[in-house]
Amino acid sequence: MLNSPLSVSLSRHSTYLQLVSRFYCRLDNVEPITWLSSGVPKFGYLHWGPQNSRLGGVSSKNMAWSLKKCDLSIENKVGVVHPSTDDYAEEAIEAIRVGKVVAVPTDTLYGFACDACSMEAVNKIYEIKGRKHTSPLAICVGDVSDIKRFAVTDHLPHGLLDSLLPGPVTIVLRRGESSVLDKSLNPGLDNIGVRVPNDNFIRAISRGSKSALALTSANLSGQPSSVCIKDFETLWEHCAYVYDGGVLPSGRAGSTVVDLTRLGKYKILRPGSAREETVAILERHSLLEETLAI
Repeated sequence: MLNSPLSVSLSRHSTYLQLVSRFYCRLDNVEPITWLSSGVPKFGYLHWGPQNSRLGGVSSKNMAWSLKKCDLSIENKVGVVHPSTDDYAEEAIEAIRVGKVVAVPTDTLYGFACDACSMEAVNKIYEIKGRKHTSPLAICVGDVSDIKRFAVTDHLPHGLLDSLLPGPVTIVLRRGESSVLDKSLNPGLDNIGVRVPNDNFIRAISRGSKSALALTSANLSGQPSSVCIKDFETLWEHCAYVYDGGVLPSGRAGSTVVDLTRLGKYKILRPGSAREETVAILERHSLLEETLAI
């Protein structure tokens, strides 16, 4: 029986690596890690690739690249697959700037990302997924302080967003008139879902692009979400690059989606992978759950 990946002494022998990686590719549920910071609950997920420094976990590039492979055969794919390390961030940023779509790991699932202000790139994501244009896309930004450029935040309790993010939560907010987002993104909708994943690689791409990223799960619409790049191998050809951060251990539930458009209220739109932790933080900041009118 294999031990936990963090306790396995990784061998350079390719056959052993292949056995380990295939075993973990079949995992689809790992319990979240919770902790306290400055008196407010925070949460995140233990990754086996490059991580946010707060996790204080494994950050070795060698270990990330060894653990990253769901199957060693991917190394023979025409150079489209790269590890999600700092060495490849600039390459990803440039692809985003010229309107390409890339596949990236987050702290929950693998996602397709592009410049949210490039409608050509956004339309390509819809085409890749076979997704209806009536289904909105979320955006991803590099830092919590960036959110106010794209959505209304001044009605939220002080410190709430910093308590929730970075983390596996999608915050639904009103765009407002001052949003720099093009109105052709999710046309007809006044609200926008915003993510700041607890993953250094995608945050570096967003910062470097000087824009928000349009972000959605890397899979065909209606199919299971991807926790391993092999899960969406048939879609690689549609991406400029596929960045491999290993097998993501948070399961396939995705981020917890919470509507914060109303003053003093919250509504959980999707339980996702961190509902309990999210609700605890919201209620610590004196928000009340919005109930349906009878």
